[in-house]
Amino acid sequence: VHPSKLDFFCKLGYGKQDICKVLENLGQEALEDDVLKELIRMGSKPQALESQAQPSPLKLIARGSCSTSPGSKWLGEDESDSSDHLRPIVIDGSNVAMSHGNKEVFSCWGIQLAVDWFRERGHKYIKVFVPLWRKEPPRQDSPIADQHILEELERQSILVYTPSRKVKGKRVVCYDDRYIVKVAYEKDGVIVSNDHYRDLQNENPEWKWFIEQRLLMYSFVSNRFMPPDDPLGRHGPTLNNFLSKKPVLPEPKWQPCPYGKKCTYGNKCKFYHPERPHQAQLSVADELRAKTKVSLNLGKEEEQRNH
Repeated sequence: VHPSKLDFFCKLGYGKQDICKVLENLGQEALEDDVLKELIRMGSKPQALESQAQPSPLKLIARGSCSTSPGSKWLGEDESDSSDHLRPIVIDGSNVAMSHGNKEVFSCWGIQLAVDWFRERGHKYIKVFVPLWRKEPPRQDSPIADQHILEELERQSILVYTPSRKVKGKRVVCYDDRYIVKVAYEKDGVIVSNDHYRDLQNENPEWKWFIEQRLLMYSFVSNRFMPPDDPLGRHGPTLNNFLSKKPVLPEPKWQPCPYGKKCTYGNKCKFYHPERPHQAQLSVADELRAKTKVSLNLGKEEEQRNH
């Protein structure tokens, strides 16, 4: 097995046995995307995700490291992130910047506003993906505002540049959307973007479900980053639950029955009856039986006293 390929997929958190099996089936020269698709199809999960579901005392040590398990600290993740109750955040930098610049200017301040919003909420794992060519001096056809913000975010290990290069004067750009979805999927996090990534949804069924369930859209209102309170619609989770690994279910709020004591539904009534102790919602027939039983018992006791 080619050591660089094995090392690459080990860093993503996949097991060596699964990687070797896929490379044997597809051949040593198989493309990384094809290998990844096959690993997903086999049902192989990165060990970083498996460890959340089944904590194991054994830890696989990645080559060249001392104490970190594969996939646990890639892209500069902190050790505390694994125990954090908030989901990792992956921001589509181009989408956010262009949205803040009204689709005319690549506004880096928009990225900063989004990062600050998640920081204030307590998220520790935040990554922003931007194409490498945005480092270059701005041109008339692609203006950039506040470019120094990108340097600062890169210094803080928040911003990640997706690769690009020039071949015979033409720029060859890697598809940054694939990086965004892949990292968010591997980290079991949230994608921040107004893009629906339809091409990637069609490419991979696992990604389709993930994008549908974990895409957080947003708006900018007077330089204020604002995600919706109901990211998956009216009947979906709240924003707090959407961004949390362990959602908190709201306590049921019982609505009082409009018929009160005149209600004839008994235990089938879906409303709250304060006159029924401990919410013991008996049917009308059961209530009558209970009352009859009590009156019969009282009658027997009186007879015994008289005797």
